[in-house]
Amino acid sequence: MKGLVTYSLPTGLVRRVAASLVGTMKQPTPPPQPLLPVRYCLYARKSTEEDERQAMSIDSQLKEMGELALRENLNVVEVKRESHSAKSSGTRVVFNQLAEDLRSNKFDGILTWAPDRLSRNAGDLGTLVDLMDRETLREIRTHSQRFTNNPNEKFLLMILCSQAKLENDNKSVNVKRGMRAKCERGLRPCVAPIGYLNQKSVERGKGTIVLDPIRAPVVREMFRLAAEEGVSGRQIQRWLDKTGCKSRGGKRLSLSHIFGTLREPFYTGMFEYPVGGGQWYQGAYEPIITKDTFEKVQTVLNSKIASPNVKPYIKEFDFTRLITCGGCGSGIGAQEKTKTQDNGIVRHYVYYYCNRSRDANCKEPYIRKEELIKQLLKLIDDIDVDELRAKKQLTAELERFHRFTTQVLGNQTKTAVPTEPNLKNYARYLLTEGSRLEKQEVLGCLKGTLVLQEKIIAVARE
Repeated sequence: MKGLVTYSLPTGLVRRVAASLVGTMKQPTPPPQPLLPVRYCLYARKSTEEDERQAMSIDSQLKEMGELALRENLNVVEVKRESHSAKSSGTRVVFNQLAEDLRSNKFDGILTWAPDRLSRNAGDLGTLVDLMDRETLREIRTHSQRFTNNPNEKFLLMILCSQAKLENDNKSVNVKRGMRAKCERGLRPCVAPIGYLNQKSVERGKGTIVLDPIRAPVVREMFRLAAEEGVSGRQIQRWLDKTGCKSRGGKRLSLSHIFGTLREPFYTGMFEYPVGGGQWYQGAYEPIITKDTFEKVQTVLNSKIASPNVKPYIKEFDFTRLITCGGCGSGIGAQEKTKTQDNGIVRHYVYYYCNRSRDANCKEPYIRKEELIKQLLKLIDDIDVDELRAKKQLTAELERFHRFTTQVLGNQTKTAVPTEPNLKNYARYLLTEGSRLEKQEVLGCLKGTLVLQEKIIAVARE
């Protein structure tokens, strides 16, 4: 064409420009590798502190989430269950193991009923979020939600678990407030003592305390006997046994229960809550005794107690707390008797007897310590050595004595350490010459309970 000017470029320059253009062209990216299905661990938890109020028990959680796994074809590789409060971090053994399994890539997902089953504290919540950040925890699935390593979903998870922590923190505050409100209405927030009954109401928190028509007169008479006649606690217990008065659970009133009743100011119409807190409330119930009667009883009780700085001497006997009465099932106690003969010699005798804690009319006779030891020695002879649980311990003691005689006393005679025949001899030696603890240790090795009945000692098999 007229006026058209053409230029020719060197061949090498053309090749270099073409190569640079090819290098700047976008290369095709390889297709993404498909992710493997999430391996879930089904975790169910309930708090032991609120067994009766738990919305979903462990079995119910497992059932609901198991159905969800079948419906959506989820790969559940393990099931973990736990009965422990999530109030404090790092205290749940199963949850800690769950976190370790996630770090070791045993599974990479959690299937649970709700976020609060996993965490109600900041520490465990931080563990879950950290596992997500490290991509060892790919997904948390609940009955209605899914949480992955997505900023929005992790934020929602933290909000839900923080809300559960707030509810947990407010729970104790609300409970204390409710108890104070109940005290201000004149009702102590616990089970009423013997002589009263807790009367429930249809409306929650509106229950009352009423007199027990059977036991209230008995309690009033207990205070009268102690205040006006100075009757001891054991005498009151015998009187209660004769009248047939028992606790609400149908059990015989123990001495500690009797003294606790006589020390309880609740019966005057006033109560302190919490005990020792210094806050007193006027009760909205009928008092059983007057304040003057209560003060008289306290004076009588205090006059029978020695100085608080001087602890009474309690003699420990060799075989107490080891033998049971075969007649009534009570424990076997002991007492020491002293007798001065005409020639001035003082002799001491120890007798073992049924303490009659379960039956005040038990007829089990006394037995002398010497006769008891004689029967125990015969009992050791009739029992195989293999029936002594402390066989290894007794053998170790013999070996220790053997080393003592060779290394300290210089007895270089190489004699073998006695085995089974001398184990019985050693047990017999401890029963006659050993200390109280050694005697109790030997008798504690028997496979059964020592029972004394009609002055005969025997072993009741467990």
